[in-house]
Amino acid sequence: MRPFLRPDLNNHLYLRDPQTTDLGRRVLAASVQLFDEIGFEAFTFKKLATLLGSTEASVYRYFENKHRLLTYLVSWHWSWLRFRMSVALHNVSDPCQRLHHALRAVCEASTNDPATPDFDEAALYRVVMAEASKAYLTKEVDADNRAGLFREYKRLVADLVAVIQAVNPGYAHSHALVSTLLEAARNQFFYAQHLPSLTDPGENVRCFLEHLALAALAAPTAAATTAAASDAGPPPVPLA
Repeated sequence: MRPFLRPDLNNHLYLRDPQTTDLGRRVLAASVQLFDEIGFEAFTFKKLATLLGSTEASVYRYFENKHRLLTYLVSWHWSWLRFRMSVALHNVSDPCQRLHHALRAVCEASTNDPATPDFDEAALYRVVMAEASKAYLTKEVDADNRAGLFREYKRLVADLVAVIQAVNPGYAHSHALVSTLLEAARNQFFYAQHLPSLTDPGENVRCFLEHLALAALAAPTAAATTAAASDAGPPPVPLA
């Protein structure tokens, strides 16, 4: 991980910042590899230590448990994606073009980044696709939320909401639309790899997401439709 791409993550995610030591950075890289290979359920700190050629105790110096480690990695991905998106939107002023570039950045998150040769973003994205929901679908989600563990995802959503609102400032469901788009991107890539009957062959995910977003932003909301109907008055009474 290069220093200029080092994200400033919530310190409740770790016991000791893994980005500050060589062993900590190795823990992160190896954990991405192991999560990608065997999944969250089979992952243990003992297996991670074996892969590292180290001890379980050394891993526990950085993370309380594998759930915190997974949440850290997912947060790293969201922070990295925010960075990629900010670069993609630099000097782009047209609102629809900004939406186009933002969604392209979201979809290209599945590819490796040559700017970070020590960190496998493609493998991390596969982990995010398969395991990200396990970071928050827990009984402790409210406490974790209060501790700010999902801050990076919320920041990414806020950035995309600003892009959406620039296209249609009056759209009332921008947060719901953005969270739906982000979930859809992950799900469609996952389906294409593992459950192909749930998506379309050769589906261009970015085009699908862009169509979904623009259709939603162009459609009148229920409130607007109701207001328009109210302004129009009651329907005419048919002649006998």
